[in-house]
Amino acid sequence: MATEKELSDFLKSVEARAFKRALYHVRDDEAALDIVQDSMIKLAEHYSHKGPDEWPMLFQRILSNTTLDWFRRNKARSALFTNMSDFEGDDSSDDFDVLEMLSSQEAGEIGESSENRLEREQTLLAIEKELQDLPERQREAFLLRYWEDMDVAETAAAMGCSEGSVKTHCFRAVKALAAALKAKGISL
Repeated sequence: MATEKELSDFLKSVEARAFKRALYHVRDDEAALDIVQDSMIKLAEHYSHKGPDEWPMLFQRILSNTTLDWFRRNKARSALFTNMSDFEGDDSSDDFDVLEMLSSQEAGEIGESSENRLEREQTLLAIEKELQDLPERQREAFLLRYWEDMDVAETAAAMGCSEGSVKTHCFRAVKALAAALKAKGISL
């Protein structure tokens, strides 16, 4: 049985990446934060008695299910109510840069020219945009495999599909990202 400190340390270690993953799916800061918090609470309430080695898979599955629940609730809510925010002006000044941490860490490198820094930031923004434009299942498979560094079996378990489906989704996501970035003149 795990201790509270082990659970707390685990949740701290997955917090930022889980938030970014949820944000890629829902594209709303507040909703993504709610999804991550709900997922963490569910893990703590229902699976804290499990071993720490089981938590990563359980958490990924809970996060996926909580995200799907959010989409279902949102769909039902929008079918019943008019969203008043549709009538407000577009204020995009508070946009969250998904790759902010990565770019800020790399920007601190000694001796980097402004030109290289600008080019890297533009490349990261292009990758982020293309990743958001992927179909949901392809984006989820890609993020789990390459962002969360899960193997095919773990990704299949987290997504609730076969390993073959994971491979197909990842292949299509990589192919689409490569083509889109190549069309923009970006080679990695």
